[in-house]
Amino acid sequence: MKKGRIITVILALFMMLVSNTLRADNVISQFHILGGELSNSAATSVTDIEEVLPRMKALGLNTVLVPVYWEFLEPVEGQMDFTLVDRTINVARQQGLKIVPLWFGAWKNSMSCYAPAWFKRDVKRFPRAVTAEGKPLEIASCFSDNVLQADLKAFSALMQHIAEKDPQREVVIMMQIENEIGMLESARDHSALAEKAYKQPVPQALLKALGIKRQGTWAEVFGTDDYADEKFMAWHYAFYVEHLAQAAKRIHAMPLYVNAAMNSRGRKPGEYPSAGPLAHLIDFWHEGAPSINLLAPDIYDTGFKSWCAQYAMPLRPQDGDKMKNRLFIPESRCCENSGVRALYAFGEHQALGFSPFAIDQASPNETESVTQAYNLLSQVFNVKQQNTWGLLFDQDDKERVIDDEGVVMTCRHYFTLPWDARATDGSTWLEGGAMLIRLGKYDYLLAGSGVVIDFKTRTEKNQEQKKQLGEDGFAEAGAAPQSSVSKFTGSRLGLLSVDEVNIDHQGQMHFLRRHNGDQSHQGRHARISVGEWKILHIQLYEY
Repeated sequence: MKKGRIITVILALFMMLVSNTLRADNVISQFHILGGELSNSAATSVTDIEEVLPRMKALGLNTVLVPVYWEFLEPVEGQMDFTLVDRTINVARQQGLKIVPLWFGAWKNSMSCYAPAWFKRDVKRFPRAVTAEGKPLEIASCFSDNVLQADLKAFSALMQHIAEKDPQREVVIMMQIENEIGMLESARDHSALAEKAYKQPVPQALLKALGIKRQGTWAEVFGTDDYADEKFMAWHYAFYVEHLAQAAKRIHAMPLYVNAAMNSRGRKPGEYPSAGPLAHLIDFWHEGAPSINLLAPDIYDTGFKSWCAQYAMPLRPQDGDKMKNRLFIPESRCCENSGVRALYAFGEHQALGFSPFAIDQASPNETESVTQAYNLLSQVFNVKQQNTWGLLFDQDDKERVIDDEGVVMTCRHYFTLPWDARATDGSTWLEGGAMLIRLGKYDYLLAGSGVVIDFKTRTEKNQEQKKQLGEDGFAEAGAAPQSSVSKFTGSRLGLLSVDEVNIDHQGQMHFLRRHNGDQSHQGRHARISVGEWKILHIQLYEY
């Protein structure tokens, strides 16, 4: 074959790979993952898989995040066993579920606990990370080529098998590479291989991406504290993951992501799994692992809205990948607040997906909120939306005001109303939350639980006077506005109708009941009480 012909064929193959990758990414970008992640040992036998996946379907999930364990995939070096993978795909297909495999390879929550026995025992061939004091850790060193090649070989075999088993990605829609990568006990690896890399110059590509002009070793450029050590490790972890990501994309084009354990509660690097795909290290990960589509937060601590905001970042022109900074929450604490948190993530950030962790072990009280929220979301996703917002309230964060082109919506926790005894009985409030959707001018959907909204024009809101209300919802005696108040000017908004509805797969609304009188406080607001899950179709008028 002539040289020109060879080049043409290579370019054609390259363009086909790029096209397939983009097409695969675009397919999932239109899909909403109403997910749940299984507990760590939930898929270690065929019996487990056959029991748990139908149960997840019954909870209302459309996607299950399922661990794939290196120790089971390659129990003997060089001999792959796909029994668990095959059964997972087969049962998921029967149940009409999508699957996101989680590669528990070299690292899971920092540790190398899911590596096969033959890997663990051969410390000389597969060296461990070491603390500054010389203490070896149960963490495979990312600086070892032997570690990388063994991990890469098994992961590539997994991807090849999935490509053969599910070539059209009808079941397996996305892949997680490793799990909560990071260093513990020490901010960085001090093994001989790591020290050699530490003394090398910082790569020019990284310096350029960070806008740093000075050159030198890692210590010379970034310093020597724990946060500088974290940057060094972040780059090398990302560089390691990129090898697996490139191999995956060559074998079977699908979106890839890495997940992060949060740097919460005032912990320092090494006290949390440092150097993972954390928000403050995003540039290191984007530059070191450009083939990764998503950096995803595992949210267990308080401050759910703040963690979401850190990962729902504006798309950068240089990324080119429409999914690059889209919010995806692969793990979140499974609790009675999970449902409203899912509604918030989809409404406020147009999240790709939400997934409570260990949902297979959760109590009915905890899974009920997920089932209810996913039912509402599966309905509202069928309607054409002009804009969306997410609402999430608790005892300390009770109110949000939204100005939608002159329609001022004061959104609050349901317990801010005066007549519900649970608001003042001393118990901790369940969170209230919803997805608020604009369908058109003066036309909204509210899907959620535990929220109340009133609607005003801007001029009305500006002239609003706070009133202290009694338990009956009327002003307390003596708390009425004074007669010296300026004359009201402008127009007001009223509730034309508040209808509870269901929405079918074609996006058509079906009337259930009218909320009026006591249910709208005689036309003052639209509300959904705590413990109830509803979709309200709200229409306004101006007078």
